[in-house]
Amino acid sequence: MANTAAALAAMGSKVVAIDLDPQAHLTIHLGIEPQAVKSGSYGVLINEAKFEQEILLARLNLWLLPANIDLVGAESELVSVVGRETILREAIQPVQDKFDFCFIDCAPSLGLLTLNALAAAQEVLIPLQPHFLALQGFGKLLQTIELVNKRINPVLKVEGILLCMFDSRASLPHEVKADIEKFLNSARGTNSAWAGAQILPTSIRRNIKLAEAPSYGKTIFEYEPTCHGAEDYKKVAEFIRGAGPALCGAEQEQLAIKVESMLQGPGEAPQ
Repeated sequence: MANTAAALAAMGSKVVAIDLDPQAHLTIHLGIEPQAVKSGSYGVLINEAKFEQEILLARLNLWLLPANIDLVGAESELVSVVGRETILREAIQPVQDKFDFCFIDCAPSLGLLTLNALAAAQEVLIPLQPHFLALQGFGKLLQTIELVNKRINPVLKVEGILLCMFDSRASLPHEVKADIEKFLNSARGTNSAWAGAQILPTSIRRNIKLAEAPSYGKTIFEYEPTCHGAEDYKKVAEFIRGAGPALCGAEQEQLAIKVESMLQGPGEAPQ
């Protein structure tokens, strides 16, 4: 997700990325130590900290709401809170006209943190490794999105599927892709949240540089801008930018909201 957000920012879009993963992978990927984060997304969800005061300017045109290990306890702290599923949505509302895209990175689980992300998003892009075990998690995620669509966020839709670690030389990825296409085609014309979803025309190929870049706190464009991974993520960003409505997606869920913006200084929302 960091690579997609960085590519869009490099194209001139104003992007804010929200880390809702207690492991803080997005924060680390963008070169920020979670131990140095005093509040971040935990403060926004639990302590009613203002969203625009907690974001950091991580790159040109790219802001980050960072995470740290405090998020581990956030789910239990939110259990008794009224309106706990929509806290993030309400926190974003004051600045939703100041960004072009908002991406939300979640942990690979379907708890309250993920529900907050789904309640705040408009459209979902699901990255998926093309093997059959991943399809089980894919199905559970779709069920969750459907429930959120019906009960909390009626505008939430699945926009597409992004195939990752795709090896075109092997037969299994092509079989999984065909199964997904068949499933999506069967939903056409229905009221399901994924009735209009598609598999993105660009897949993310296997590339060791994509695995190495986060350990240096760099995006793929900073670490190895000429590799296949950089080329693929640039195409994904071009697709998202040209798709009209905003897209979002996840490690299991990464999400994005389409809004508008202009640029200002570090640590502040653009004006």
